[in-house]
Amino acid sequence: MSLLSVKQLEILLVEPSSTQRRIIEDYLQQLGAEQLHWVENGEQALAQMRGLQTDLVISAMHLQDMTGTELVQQMRADDKLLDVAFLLISSETHIRYLEPLRQAGVIAILPKPFSLEQLRKSLLATLDFLHPDPLELTQFSPDELRVLIVDDSFTSRRIVRQMMERMGIEHFVEAENGQQAIEFIENEFFDLIVTDYNMPEMDGEQLSQFIRNQSTQQSVPVLMVTSETDRSRLAGIAQSGVSAVFDKPFTVDTLRSMIERVL
Repeated sequence: MSLLSVKQLEILLVEPSSTQRRIIEDYLQQLGAEQLHWVENGEQALAQMRGLQTDLVISAMHLQDMTGTELVQQMRADDKLLDVAFLLISSETHIRYLEPLRQAGVIAILPKPFSLEQLRKSLLATLDFLHPDPLELTQFSPDELRVLIVDDSFTSRRIVRQMMERMGIEHFVEAENGQQAIEFIENEFFDLIVTDYNMPEMDGEQLSQFIRNQSTQQSVPVLMVTSETDRSRLAGIAQSGVSAVFDKPFTVDTLRSMIERVL
């Protein structure tokens, strides 16, 4: 059970519209949130986070001085802000804005308008992100598992690793693409591989095919993370031998459930 409650969450709302701010604050208060702070733009948000503890940032996409995408990218580039949970509320659908957000490990992307239930689930996902329940495995001890994380984004690898460390996993190897992952697979044993789909040199589908057809670890569970929406490509992923596929952004609960199922 989480050590935090919604009541204890330190929430920073980044919203230039006072009307939208009141709507969101009203929803948050209905859900039990009490520690609420408000700023109008990205620079104010960064300054606030560096001065006060923040558990969750809830931001609009279009701010006065930057986009929500640029805000979370600056957070992920700052060691002090790297682990702060981020939730976007926006009607934006353009991949130019949304794909970098997915890569940055956001808690959720809520549409406008959003429901109270959608916000409630996002707050619970935040609590799980900060203090997740430990893994419950029948044949493995989490602290003995060896996990290979494959992703060309350092931030994405960091987020996945952080989630798994909080579940009790301690041993990790990281690779930037499928080709580098193969070098590790040929020299080390792994209990689980978590890979991104879109990567340079060798993507996740090609890596999965290599593992299943050519490696000495053909039975190792492979979890694939993707923001891919093309059905033909998704079908190819499913046929490549992966154990499970899940979308970005994903919650800690989703990752934990997948690991428990495949192990």
